[in-house]
Amino acid sequence: MEEKFRKDHCMLLNKDEENELEIFGYKVQGCRKALCIAGCILSCGALLLLFYWKPEWDVWANCIPCSLEVADVVLLRTTDEFQRYTRKKVTCIDLSTLLLPEGSKTDSPLVADKDSVINRAIMKPQLKMRCIQVQKIRYTWDFSVKEFKKVGSLEDSNTCHNIHHKFGAGLRREEQKMRQLVCGPNAIEVEIRPIWKLLFKEILNPFYVFQAFTLTLWLSQGYIEYSVAIIILSVISIGLTVYDLRQQSTKLHDLVEAHNKVEVTVCTKNEGCKKLESRYLVPGDMFLLDGKKLSLPCDAVLIDGSCIVNEGMLTGESIPVTKTPLPLTESSMPWKTHSMEDYRRHVLFCGTEVIQAKPTGRGPVRAVVLQTGFNTAKGDLVRSILYPKPMNFKLYRDAFKFIIGLSLIGVLGLIYTVCVFVYHKKPVAEVVTMALLLFTVSVPPAIPAALTTGIVYAQRRLKKKKIFCISPQRINICGQINLVCFDKTGTLTEDGLDLWGVIPSEGSRFQKIHKFPSSTPLPWGPVCGAMVSCHSLVVLDEKIQGDPLDLKMFEATHWEIEDCSTAQDGAGAFDTCIVRPGPKASTAPVEGIAILHQFPFSSGLQRMSVVTQKIGKEQYDLYMKGAPETVTSFCRQETVPANFLKELKTHTSQGFRVIALAHKVLNLGGDADVCNLKREVAESDLEFLGLLVMENRLKRETEPVLRELAAARIRSVMVTGDNLQTAVTVARSAGLVRGASRVILVEASEPEGSAPASLSWQLVEDSKANTAGPSEICVNTEEKEILEGETCNYHFAMDGKTYQIIIKHFYSLLPKILVNGTVFARMSPAQKSSLVEEFQKLNYYVGMCGDGANDCGALKMAHAGISLSEQEASVASPFTSQIPNIQCVPELIREGRAALVASFGVVKYLTLYGLIQLFGTALLFWQVQIFGNYQYLIQDVVITLLVCLTMSLTEAYPKLAPYRPPGQLISPPLLLSIVLNVCFTVVMQTCGFLLVKQQPWYTELASQRHCSLGNQTQTSTSPGGNSTTSSDDSSVLSYEDTTLWPLSSINCIIVAFVFSKGKPFRKPIYTNYVFSVLLALQLGICLFLFFADIDAVYSGMQFLCTPVIWRVYVLLMLLVTFCVSFFTEDVILQNKHLWLLLKKWFGFQSKSQYRKWQRKLQKDPNWPPLNAKDFATKNTNEVYINPIYEHNEGD
Repeated sequence: MEEKFRKDHCMLLNKDEENELEIFGYKVQGCRKALCIAGCILSCGALLLLFYWKPEWDVWANCIPCSLEVADVVLLRTTDEFQRYTRKKVTCIDLSTLLLPEGSKTDSPLVADKDSVINRAIMKPQLKMRCIQVQKIRYTWDFSVKEFKKVGSLEDSNTCHNIHHKFGAGLRREEQKMRQLVCGPNAIEVEIRPIWKLLFKEILNPFYVFQAFTLTLWLSQGYIEYSVAIIILSVISIGLTVYDLRQQSTKLHDLVEAHNKVEVTVCTKNEGCKKLESRYLVPGDMFLLDGKKLSLPCDAVLIDGSCIVNEGMLTGESIPVTKTPLPLTESSMPWKTHSMEDYRRHVLFCGTEVIQAKPTGRGPVRAVVLQTGFNTAKGDLVRSILYPKPMNFKLYRDAFKFIIGLSLIGVLGLIYTVCVFVYHKKPVAEVVTMALLLFTVSVPPAIPAALTTGIVYAQRRLKKKKIFCISPQRINICGQINLVCFDKTGTLTEDGLDLWGVIPSEGSRFQKIHKFPSSTPLPWGPVCGAMVSCHSLVVLDEKIQGDPLDLKMFEATHWEIEDCSTAQDGAGAFDTCIVRPGPKASTAPVEGIAILHQFPFSSGLQRMSVVTQKIGKEQYDLYMKGAPETVTSFCRQETVPANFLKELKTHTSQGFRVIALAHKVLNLGGDADVCNLKREVAESDLEFLGLLVMENRLKRETEPVLRELAAARIRSVMVTGDNLQTAVTVARSAGLVRGASRVILVEASEPEGSAPASLSWQLVEDSKANTAGPSEICVNTEEKEILEGETCNYHFAMDGKTYQIIIKHFYSLLPKILVNGTVFARMSPAQKSSLVEEFQKLNYYVGMCGDGANDCGALKMAHAGISLSEQEASVASPFTSQIPNIQCVPELIREGRAALVASFGVVKYLTLYGLIQLFGTALLFWQVQIFGNYQYLIQDVVITLLVCLTMSLTEAYPKLAPYRPPGQLISPPLLLSIVLNVCFTVVMQTCGFLLVKQQPWYTELASQRHCSLGNQTQTSTSPGGNSTTSSDDSSVLSYEDTTLWPLSSINCIIVAFVFSKGKPFRKPIYTNYVFSVLLALQLGICLFLFFADIDAVYSGMQFLCTPVIWRVYVLLMLLVTFCVSFFTEDVILQNKHLWLLLKKWFGFQSKSQYRKWQRKLQKDPNWPPLNAKDFATKNTNEVYINPIYEHNEGD
């Protein structure tokens, strides 16, 4: 019973998806609610504030657990390590307001699609639906499966036949209205958040609440100047934050607003077609594409006709993509499964632009709405911006622990104050006030803000270098990156491919290579026929556009695309693209070729085909091009040359990209409908025509950048969709595989029959082709220590198919392979994301640099994804570089390291400032005294605040150090730095406090502020002098106060200087002119106030005059503190060699998973295996990856 209740009370929402959530059902209980209201009133709103910060406490206090079916409140919890809670109210949608068709029964389906979740979610006979809205997505309670299901999408269970027949003619008007009510408007509405809401949210931040409490305390004590200064600064800070958030909200609103106002032609059953605003579209609607340019307002599946679409908004590439209609088949499989991962070729995604619509003979281009609003591809991108995934970075968790630690010190100060003031028999009000005062001194509320200052300045510097960032929190994480995955084409190599040559095949033998550019044009023949017709090029605005590879191939033939239009023949209209020989082309016995139908390229199939007809001839031809291994599998084996693999390897090993061509004469009748030709039938028994060899040159910047990363001990890995042999060659020429390092090819085979899955390890033959000196092969001694014996003489290379088999059958071997895996070829987008995730599991901080097209998943998955795009900011990745080469990678790492070190420096400084002030105040409290208002004001505003604002302005050091800065605040060097500096402060202030009491001119109560002219050694007054002072002055005026103030104030300047270390992660402090000048000015002001001998200054600052010799002694104490602090920080704590030596002595070893594996493998004499074969055991721990991703996604 209890088990059943737990199951009904708690479930998973979006199971196995990226945004998976746990959902708990609760019901509000009257008496609990009444008690909570009373508690809020009695606590003057404090309980309400606590509930605002902790929504789960609000639900637990007000409600009782119950089944989700009857819950009126749900509590959502993320399933990641952060376990964040959200409270949502369950609402009801009343469908009884809709006019149901005459004679309809309430027990019959209200929606024509019987499988629709809407039918299963309606409570009868009330005609109501229970729903919740989570992150802009609506979920309704499905009574049949007893869980919340997403609405706003057409069910994936629909078959191709269902989509054509259920929705091909449109929906009924009544059903449209019902779906509109249930699914909501088809609009991606981003609210421009009202200023009062933003202000309210910012003010209720726990740190601002703590600051408000502190200020109230200060104001009650009459510290008006300081409080006003802090209030002004807080108002400016909150104002700037609110302004920034408002600007972001407005930008995003403007970006998506146009999407909501598109006019489309929608068809309904029995009512025909009419124009409608896109916000009224619902899943299942059928709309027409009339050929005009259109920004798609929803995700839709094409059911008739074809389209050319610009998907730049989704992929970052403005290459026209051809979309084909969903086939009308009787298959019982869901339509996505039927099309495998190629279902995308039938889908028009929201936000993409239809450039051209090509109707068939059956009428206009038709599409059925799949998803609306935030369920769409564009909606998903907008939601990822509105609800970013929190980054798990120790810095922020450590900062919170740090604040807790300081709070505990503050509590000790509070107890100390209570004891001292009670001992001196002070009034209770004064005891409480002073105790709270000392507590607030210990916790600088600016710590969280201080962590962001370095990020803000780094973001500004990155913007100057044309690197844009939509997730600033990740800049600090960039400082920890120790592995970067690079895409190949367009990232390491030039974006465009140059046609190097064609190797024709005749009589199953390769012929002489025809090289390009050539003085003689390519002679007419089947190869030429394939090159002029087997492409997806289109003419747009009188310019040929399409895939760069297709463009290079077509231009080499000197043919011309005459027209892409709707031509007429007896059978009706069909789309035809005509190509004709140009003036420079070789003579051909044909007037031209009409491209009648296209089977588009897809990443899963690794090929494309076209059906063509020579003008004036009846014969139909099919041409295919694609990956050589794939194309030859469709060819008759007798047409494939015996030395095919050898020829292929010859060119791929030189870094060329090779494409195979094939041909077949189609035996179709004169009135054949080529548009309905089945692909699997057409693409069989082909004749192999030859190989296209494309040259892909390395970018000029690639080698030096990879050398720089290698020198900084940052691993570089290639993750590409290209051929494995080509990838290995490019890796060698780029320097990813250095010198005489061996490349071990890992190949896996799926289990066949009774034979288990196998894994073979083979040395790549040409690995000894290059030789290098020992300096190139292994790292120097210092780096060896850093790497803790990392090996560097071999690299693993594999393709996507092998990677998938390893994950499924050899998962235990994966970490061993990954620690030395360098080349991953033929990788699909899903496999790229999976690889990044597996590297992260080994505790690598992973950067991913790609062209933003097929790398979107990996770019989002990585700690720092950098898209090389001309767009100012890409929603596909946290970082976008407008400069299209990999120079942005070291730049980003440099800035990340500088920002990280700056954040640590500011946090350390603020901690010391709080503890310096705490100890100074505690010493004065010993004799029931306190620093004066202006004394606090100079420390808090003139020194500390300005230091925090300018300390992080120091720029990144131009050279990457061969090690990373500490990644956490709670690490031995950082904690030691703080503890030792606190000890120096305590010793110095205690000495000053005790020594001043030993001076011959010292008196406990003094009132004479001015210094007598000519008498610099004696300024004592009688105790009776105190009778002229006010009670406020008596709590400030003392020789102890006059001594401790310069000691603590100048100590703050000293630690600011000491913690602003330059090399190896930042430039020297003197390059930060603002900060250097500011420190000099602050020191000057403090010395002036201390040495001024001006009555007005002493009166204002509440100082007593002391002999000059004593002031010199104070300066000497400060000088000694500076020397000791600087020496400790610079020579001991920042000494990398010393720490490495200590680690060695104490046997400390890195706990990172990849380091553990490196140490383990170094001791394994049988690793790496060579010319060996492993077999999977039956009880292998299998990790499943979607089997549809077996091949690559082209770079």
